[in-house]
Amino acid sequence: MVIVEPLLSPEEVAAYRAQLAKASWDDGKDTAMGMAESVKNNAQASPTDPHIMQLANDVLARLGNNSNIVSAALPQTIFPPCFNKYSESEHYGFHVDAAIMRLPNSQKVMRSDLSMTLFLSNPDEYEGGELIINTEFGQQSIKLEAGFAVVYPSSSLHKVEAVTKGTRLAAITWMQSMVSDPSARQLMHN
Repeated sequence: MVIVEPLLSPEEVAAYRAQLAKASWDDGKDTAMGMAESVKNNAQASPTDPHIMQLANDVLARLGNNSNIVSAALPQTIFPPCFNKYSESEHYGFHVDAAIMRLPNSQKVMRSDLSMTLFLSNPDEYEGGELIINTEFGQQSIKLEAGFAVVYPSSSLHKVEAVTKGTRLAAITWMQSMVSDPSARQLMHN
């Protein structure tokens, strides 16, 4: 697990949030597959919205230019980022991310080695909503400042706790690494 601090400045976060305020939101269950569908309760910004596509492209550019992410993930392929919103009582129960993902509007598939959550709400703007990741060191509770991100193995059992007050905004994406072996990837990062 790697914390990326910060990927976006406070001003950039504000600009992202202004665009997200104009977005149309879909039921997050529409993008879940298999057992994840039964535990997913959130909203996801429409990926066909031109403003959302622009934000996703901006996140992709930042990932490719961030030395910490490049070092930790050695990304070969990055899934177009998705933007999600958790309002009061919304959550995403324990799940693992899909091992293989089809790239949008393509016949190409990618292996999802690493997942990333980019926080777009500050911790004091919502209660609950922690990202809980089961790791070899036990459960880790992650709730970062807006603009910060966490990268973790896609195979990790993880969840988003229910938001009890306010709204949690985040961008999520998945990466296929040039190095599929997690131990070798960690050794190279170190």
